[in-house]
Amino acid sequence: MSERSGNPYPISDQQATNFRHICYSAKGIRMFSVLVGVMWGNKNDINMSENRKVQKSDNEWKALLTPEQFNICRMKGTESPGSGKYDKFYQAGYYNCVACGQRLFDSDTKYDSGSGWPSFYDLYDKTGLAFHKDSSFGMIRVEVMCSRCGSHLGHVFEDGPKPTGLRYCINSLALEFVPHHSKED
Repeated sequence: MSERSGNPYPISDQQATNFRHICYSAKGIRMFSVLVGVMWGNKNDINMSENRKVQKSDNEWKALLTPEQFNICRMKGTESPGSGKYDKFYQAGYYNCVACGQRLFDSDTKYDSGSGWPSFYDLYDKTGLAFHKDSSFGMIRVEVMCSRCGSHLGHVFEDGPKPTGLRYCINSLALEFVPHHSKED
């Protein structure tokens, strides 16, 4: 603990300041629960059941997914910025997990973040995603996964537009687009 600041967290004073800013900002309310649970809580995972609905061996996933999809979804890879087919794609519909088909995002929450990856400011259903602390590449981020099959989708950041202030930065290869055919979708 820093005696100057009274920082009770095992993080730097600047990280604690950033954390307090996120916690007290209006846009940070949803991210607050993610950050508290994932970054400083007792668990590394939020909303990830030990008894996921879809469990397969690596060989089964390899038979189902393309090698590129397997690398993203199962090996936690990433696409190069601007290379994904859904980065600049804006048709009406929704996006499913490519591995298990669970509905994740609607096209009306998709926006151009300028990041080079498809970005969404909200999710279809709060139970559709799981979150995990990701400290790879010398950064601490919040990984986004499909709650049904555990596939890696991308990351969530708190620099998105209103009303949520969140940016779900998702790999195109982890998504399957389904066009709207009727008002029932």
